[in-house]
Order: sequence, then C-alpha cells, then structure tokens
Amino acid sequence: MGIFDKFKSGLGKSSSSLTDGFKNIFSKKKIDSTILEEFEELIISSDAGVDVAKELRKDFESLKVDKKLDDHKEILKLLADKLAINLQKYEKDLSLMGNAKSAVIVISGVNGVGKTTSIGKLGKYFKDNNRSVVFGAADTFRAAAIDQLQVWAAKVKVDIIKSEINSDPASVAFKTAEFAKKNEIDVALIDTAGRLQNKKNLMEEYKKIIGVLKKIDPSYPNEVILVLDATTGQNALNQVEEFSKIHDLTGLIITKLDSTAKGGVVLAICKKYNLPIVAVGMGEKEDDLQPFNAEYYSKALLGICLLYTSPSPRDVEESRMPSSA
Repeated sequence: MGIFDKFKSGLGKSSSSLTDGFKNIFSKKKIDSTILEEFEELIISSDAGVDVAKELRKDFESLKVDKKLDDHKEILKLLADKLAINLQKYEKDLSLMGNAKSAVIVISGVNGVGKTTSIGKLGKYFKDNNRSVVFGAADTFRAAAIDQLQVWAAKVKVDIIKSEINSDPASVAFKTAEFAKKNEIDVALIDTAGRLQNKKNLMEEYKKIIGVLKKIDPSYPNEVILVLDATTGQNALNQVEEFSKIHDLTGLIITKLDSTAKGGVVLAICKKYNLPIVAVGMGEKEDDLQPFNAEYYSKALLGICLLYTSPSPRDVEESRMPSSA
C-alpha cells in the first residue's frame, strides 16, 4: 500500500462523513447564503473549528464566479489544493529530528493516547534510517507503560533505561540522556507521565526532567513532542493548551485518525497553535504511523484521488516510517 493510500484509508471515516455532506450541498446547483451556511456547518462538524470553517467557506465562495456547482469533484480538488498549501508550513521533516548528536526527544501526552506505542514506532523508524536509539521509561507511575516500552525495546532491538515503579522520573530521564551521550547514541526517546488530573505535580515533574537534562547539555531536550488522540476531538486542543503551560512544545503526533469521523481536528490544532505535526497515526500496524503530508492529508480528507502522471517523490520510497515486522 502506497503512502497516500494509507492516508486515504486512515481518513476514511472522516472523508465519508464530509463527502456525503458535500454531495447533498452540491445537489443544490447554486451557491447562495443557505448553501454557504450548510458548507460551513459541515466543516465545523468535522471538528475543524469555526475559524477554519470560515476560511474554507471564503475559499468555496470564491471558486465559482458563475455560482454554479456543475463539477463538484473539481471544486473539492481546488479546495484540497488550497488547504494543502495552507498546511504545508505545518509539515516537519521527521528525518531531521535525529540530526543533532545524541538528540534527546521527550514525548508527552495524557494516558491512553498511544504515547508509548508512538515511541516504539518512532524508534523503529530511526533504526530503519540507520540511527542508533535508546528508550527512556520515565513514566514511572504506570507499570504497564514501563512493561510496554520494554516490549517495544526488545522488538526494535534497542537499549532501554528504566527503574522501579514510582521511582523518580527525572532520574530515569537523566540516565537515558547520559547513556546516549556517553555511548554516542543518535536518538534518545523519553516516555513521560500524563496525569493531567494532577496538573501541579505534573508541572513540577516536567520542570525537574527538563532541568536535569539541561545539566547534561544546555540544548536538551532537542524536541518536546505532544501525542494527541484524534478521537477526543476538540478536547485535544485543551491538551495542547495545558501541556504548553508546562513546557514549550516543538511538534505534535496525532494518533487514531482511522477511528474517528472528526479528522478535521488536525486543521483546528494547526490553526490555533501554529505547531508542526511530526506524524499521524492511522492504524495499529507499525507502518500506520506516517510523517504528516499536507497534500495527502487534504486530498484524503476531502475524498480526492491523486492525479500524478508520475509517482510522488514520497511514494518512490516505500515509506519513511517503519515497515511491518
């Protein structure tokens, strides 16, 4: 399966919900105020947010000067192209994230969003791209998180730094970064707790983790990535808000896009927080976590097929993310 096909499959529920609505709208044949309202409401229903919906409404209104909707596929293609152009600035080249010598990447997120699984898949990606990797199990409040990361470490064949349950997370983070630097490991991926219900404690914990990392190298952490579950819809925006108060974020991973019809939440997050998207999760397989591609996302969301006369450069590579083991 090509990369675009993964986006199309992963965004199937979101695309189906939108395209059904578009068919109803385009059956009206003319753009008037009622049609524009229906269009805006449809975009909002995908959790894209009011601001994004208003922008797309303006784009939609400007596409056909004669106010006719004879070719709805062409209109959707034009909208997808506009959307892709707007989203391109939120792409983040995952291959560059591990370029710093012994790069330390802290992975954040509330429990249950797929944080530990994302770390495992990222580890596989870096290994497949000839980078050495170490995992740090700094979510010491959940035995399951430590065990799960250990399973991934064995599967990916990387080292893991861990400690006992309820031990000091900052100590694990420190030992992980120290191990990476001493052994010239290319990438250290550090798992962290996500107990937002104990926000004050979590904030202090993060400050301590960041503080001890900077004792090893002032540039640490090189990245702080927040993992979000797309099925939570607009609540994902609240999580960005809360974690941003704890530490500056450098990017996002959005998981479970295949499990929701609210895939437009990606648009709302980009619009509001101006944060790049590192990768999107669209299934349970190892290669279902893919680098964010604005064109593929936009066209898959709006149900548009790619019209390449030759393969896209991103499809020439079988995948920039790990293949199934």
